[in-house]
Amino acid sequence: MLSSILDDAVADRRILANPAKGVKTKRRATRGRVYLNHRQVERLAQEAGESAGIVLVLAYTGIRWGEMIALRVRDVDTTRRRLSIERNTVEVGTEIHIGTPKNHERHSVPYIQMLDPLFDRACAGKPPDALLFPGPDGNLRRRTRTDGSSGGWFAGAVRRAGIPRVTPHDLRHTAASLAISLGANAKAVQRMLGHKSAAMTLDVYADLFEDDLDAVAVAMNEAALRALT
Repeated sequence: MLSSILDDAVADRRILANPAKGVKTKRRATRGRVYLNHRQVERLAQEAGESAGIVLVLAYTGIRWGEMIALRVRDVDTTRRRLSIERNTVEVGTEIHIGTPKNHERHSVPYIQMLDPLFDRACAGKPPDALLFPGPDGNLRRRTRTDGSSGGWFAGAVRRAGIPRVTPHDLRHTAASLAISLGANAKAVQRMLGHKSAAMTLDVYADLFEDDLDAVAVAMNEAALRALT
């Protein structure tokens, strides 16, 4: 990021050269992704209490936290079981800013029939512009702590559920893994997650598509045997 800023400074003739050009930075170690199964998602939702619906929506739709808290009643199509993702929120200090979804592309996300009662309750008696999952004060919900502190309902639910440590964003990975395990292709997962391209989805979740290689080999072997006998 610093190098990019300095490139702009060079282009504006504020400095002669970019001193950050060619500097090697230490690669940051990334934490391995955690994928929950259906039973673990259910246990987490049970331990989340009043926030159980939020856990289920994140785990079974793959939408981002900022997209979830920005959902309004009018964004729910209960007939087609679709969520219209038109806004995203970013929490900066004490303020929450509303903008467009990541990649600036609005998209539609399906939800499973099991969530029908949840969305019926969330929409009941509310006008179209009302928030679907407001915070305790009725305004946009603030991000929960995930560091295990007493103030974080999500971290507390994870601890009580006895599951691997996850964050709300990790539930997005869980949604992807559950879809892929049922045979969803990269393009379908890309559309569900709102990725810019299927190539990005393949890069992010390459480990989840490894089993597909075995399936391709088995299918090709069976096809060859049928053709040659």
